[in-house]
Amino acid sequence: MPVITFANTKGGAGKTTAVLLLSTELARQGNRVTILDADPQRWISRWHETGDATANITVVPYVTLATIQTVIAQHRPRTDYFILDLPGASSPLLATAIGMSDHVLIPIQGCAMDAKGGAQVLELLKYLEDKANIRIPHSVVLSRVNSMVTTRALQAVKSLLAARSVRVLDTPIIERAAYRDLFDYGCSLYEMDATRVSNLDRAKENAEAFANEVLGYVPNRAATRPSLSQRDVLRSAA
Repeated sequence: MPVITFANTKGGAGKTTAVLLLSTELARQGNRVTILDADPQRWISRWHETGDATANITVVPYVTLATIQTVIAQHRPRTDYFILDLPGASSPLLATAIGMSDHVLIPIQGCAMDAKGGAQVLELLKYLEDKANIRIPHSVVLSRVNSMVTTRALQAVKSLLAARSVRVLDTPIIERAAYRDLFDYGCSLYEMDATRVSNLDRAKENAEAFANEVLGYVPNRAATRPSLSQRDVLRSAA
């Protein structure tokens, strides 16, 4: 039961949208998904409350540093993937969540502020590897990318990541109206009305390609690392 954590210490990086796209695609493929909503804005929990419950998806709201290990233990028997949506700010939960993860995904838009928020997560990952020999697999996913225009800022972000030898997913998350509409309808892309949502087919294709690429790095039958205790991770990050 792999744990996939989405982290960027800057809000508005497209983190929660990426969580929702991956979760609904994994569920559509028959996986049982438990979303751990640790974001105080509770967008995922509100999405789940808005519409009919999506098959194969459980959402646990108000996940905190004190409850995360208990919640994972309780839901492990009926979960194929845990997807963790962290706060869009620095928090004590960050180091512990990363230490419990099988893969960390860092959404970054093509702007300097997002890159700085992502860099804080990358620095923590490097610190854990250098100081505690704890290596957590991780990737950057470019989010809210304009399908028609590559901006100078996006090129700068790509160059910065390449210079740091950071793996960037081949599939960016394209800016689509359908992704914004998900939060209003409380459903997945496959339950939306194509006559009312523009470019829905392209949104589905993009979300599926994104999820399939992530699955290539985190298959659900992969042997997972033993979870680190909160004390171990916090001591390493101190």
